[in-house]
Amino acid sequence: MSVANAYLADITDESERSSNFGKMAISGNLGFILGPALAGALGATAWREIPPVIAAFVISAVASLMIAFKLPDTSCGPLRENPERNTVRKALGQELKECYRIEGEPTLGMREILRLPSVSLLLGLYFLVFLAFNFFYIAFPVHAATRLEWSLGETGAFFTFMGVLMVVVQGPVLKRASRVWSERTLVIGGSLILATSFLFFAVDGKLQAYVGTGLLALGNGVMWPSLMALLSMAADREEQGAVQGFASSGGAVASILGLLGGGLLYGVLGTGVFLLSFAITMIVVLLGIWIPQPHRETRNPQS
Repeated sequence: MSVANAYLADITDESERSSNFGKMAISGNLGFILGPALAGALGATAWREIPPVIAAFVISAVASLMIAFKLPDTSCGPLRENPERNTVRKALGQELKECYRIEGEPTLGMREILRLPSVSLLLGLYFLVFLAFNFFYIAFPVHAATRLEWSLGETGAFFTFMGVLMVVVQGPVLKRASRVWSERTLVIGGSLILATSFLFFAVDGKLQAYVGTGLLALGNGVMWPSLMALLSMAADREEQGAVQGFASSGGAVASILGLLGGGLLYGVLGTGVFLLSFAITMIVVLLGIWIPQPHRETRNPQS
């Protein structure tokens, strides 16, 4: 995903970044809707877990072939030796570009990345949002089964409803909102709505849960693509891969902590774990005030 986000940043004009990152999020949410439904349908057959595993393999194989033969490269990379001029690559649309490396150009490490303006702040927000959301993501199914006494079907319907709402928000809603408000404003406002949503999950009740997921979809739907857009604008094109890679690493650490800690904390705090998600997200709101508004420039992404 870090490479995909860097690729998207390379081919997107500044004015369209929030919208395009929203479309990227939509594709993920559609997978979030269709994946569990497909797995559930296939797993209900006599072969049980075997068809879902085969389906996952086939889908991954198709995606790999699409990347290999249909996705054009956006920038050249250094080669140790000249490739053959006449190969089957040209017929398959995989021509190798003539490349060069600037002699003595330093490799970007964590220290250099964190020194880039605003990057350390944005990476911190990235980490905190992942942490708060993963506390919720692992604790809510336990809450639904034990406190709300929902069936597996009711829990699945709830998450499907959440996914559908996120698709709607990250599509037409985000597209219109990004024309009116800046990415910085959308990050702050979206985080505030997201924080509010966690308060509803702390109260037992089906109605409260669905109101909460509506607010969660709205807040996360406008905040997350806007945060990704700000992160992409905080670094130059040649630094995108490194920045997105560090962001994904931070998100992975937050996911591990959130998924492990969320279940343990629910066992200790009960619905108080949702209040913890609220507190973490409110920190994001406060820190978001310090995000500088980037200067917009419309660039030719292929130049």
